[in-house]
Amino acid sequence: MTVIWFRLSCISLLNRGQRNISIFSNATPSNLNKVVSDAEKIVGYPTSFVSLRCLLSDELSNVAMHVRKLVGTKHPLLSTASQRNLAEVTELIYTAFLVHRGIINLKEWTNSDGPLKDMQFGNKMSVLSGDFLLANACTGLAQLNNTKVVELISSAIGDLVQGIYHEIHNSLEDNSLTDEINMVTWEEQTFLSHGALLAKSCQAAMELAKHDKDAQGLAYKYGKHLSLGHKLNSDLQLFVKSSCSADPVTFSFNSAPVVFHRQIVGQERWCHQLQQAKTIGRQMDYTKLRSTIKLEKGVTSTIDLCRYHGNKALESIQCFPSSEARSALENIARAVTKF
Repeated sequence: MTVIWFRLSCISLLNRGQRNISIFSNATPSNLNKVVSDAEKIVGYPTSFVSLRCLLSDELSNVAMHVRKLVGTKHPLLSTASQRNLAEVTELIYTAFLVHRGIINLKEWTNSDGPLKDMQFGNKMSVLSGDFLLANACTGLAQLNNTKVVELISSAIGDLVQGIYHEIHNSLEDNSLTDEINMVTWEEQTFLSHGALLAKSCQAAMELAKHDKDAQGLAYKYGKHLSLGHKLNSDLQLFVKSSCSADPVTFSFNSAPVVFHRQIVGQERWCHQLQQAKTIGRQMDYTKLRSTIKLEKGVTSTIDLCRYHGNKALESIQCFPSSEARSALENIARAVTKF
């Protein structure tokens, strides 16, 4: 989640009068990790476990103590430290939901998965750990003392819950044969579960920096299109890269290339292809099914949509002055459309 901290930090730097000479001007990003690593040169270290670092470091604790003395003043350092706190809150919320999603369905438990008592204990720890992180996020959110930011992030939490519910419902095996899901509903549900938190956090960062509604709207659009482009890119990886691994291939029937494919070939033909891909033991041969999907236009349509969202993310920040921050955000948007 260092990516989220960087995105929020960089977008808060826009319109801040940064130098026009960009260390990223000649960059040709090949992957997201490389771009983010370069971008952190602007904003410093990532926020991951930053609170723990502060607890363990006397120097950082002293800095934090002096920063508190600036409360009530108009020093720009204080505004920046509010934006860093927002990034930490966003990370905590996202991590809390990841921990919660680690809960195992014990109805599907088998002896080979481990002792039942240990699995039950693990579930309890997932619930408690996720709740602890979420409670800390809510505390940090309140400390920002900005009602609009609280409203934005709270609504993003609600979106996450709704989106994850839809994901769980659509992941049931029976639905893969009967659901009439299309790319419109796919984008709506994906935005809720993967994009709303980033989009609204970007908007909240601009609110903390006291930018106007137009700038906040552009930040929201950047986060929205970037998150959708990233999810499309992630879903595509299994279909655009050849794997030399001996491990069996598996993928979700609700990933973007599959949904596009189902929409193109129709439900009747899709059901027939599923039957053809099953082995004698009625197990799904995902390698064969992937080859069938790649013969149609589902993969290329997903690539086109991914590039569309990448371009829309780029468009949303073009009105901001040229700076290192904007160049870094542009490189992130370009990185999610690289295959």
